[in-house]
Amino acid sequence: MGIVNVTPDSFSDGGRLGSVAAAVAHGLRLVDRGADLLDIGGESTRPGADPVSEAEEIGRVIPVIAALRAAWDGPISVDTMKPAVARAAVAAGATMWNDVTALTFSPDAPAVAAELGCDVVLMHMQGAPRTMQADPRYDDVVAEVRDALLARAAAAMAAGVARDRIRLDPGIGFGKTAAHNLALTARLDTLVATGFPVLYGASRKRLIQAVDPTATDAADRLGGSLALAVEAARRGVTIVRVHDVRETVQALAMQAALAAAP
Repeated sequence: MGIVNVTPDSFSDGGRLGSVAAAVAHGLRLVDRGADLLDIGGESTRPGADPVSEAEEIGRVIPVIAALRAAWDGPISVDTMKPAVARAAVAAGATMWNDVTALTFSPDAPAVAAELGCDVVLMHMQGAPRTMQADPRYDDVVAEVRDALLARAAAAMAAGVARDRIRLDPGIGFGKTAAHNLALTARLDTLVATGFPVLYGASRKRLIQAVDPTATDAADRLGGSLALAVEAARRGVTIVRVHDVRETVQALAMQAALAAAP
């Protein structure tokens, strides 16, 4: 999954794709480099991020999704917590709703997901973006994240979302310390064992800086991002969400070649 952020304040590439043309060109470049799926986001969910209005978010993402759909027939995801944005995105050509709140932002979110009939990513987050990193605590982070996600999957299915449309995301960096993130990554098989496809996103995140304190700039975290993506794939995740598509595709291809070696 290649990341296309059309936000001025995302932690890694905020403001870099300031026009529809730039965002579409970037998305198509990611496809050329090996992305199977594009994730379009119009509201930053970095720690401390300010919320964006529904109208502003729609204005940011819908022209990009529509233009990408006109140029490419592959799967497109919208990264939003707002049902109205998801509805507009699917109407414009999106095929997946990637929700960092696991359909809890609005009471009607599960019903809207069922109505849209698209794939849905349910991500775990403790707290809200503005406060989630203040003091995250768990007794058993792996078990608690798994159980919370299974509860959200059950709620989605009760609202009419088909089981085979649901993907789970442990939410690396969302209300979690570095130790929590490492534990979730090392035990991804626990989430994979639920039977739901798993999405993993740790590209350029501060988890890498926790291991390598010199990696203060998000753009200086490629090595860690690749290591995490390869490990996630080894542990059975279905989708890795990344900024550096070409490098990740190469790393995963090498991993697959080694696994197939006699």
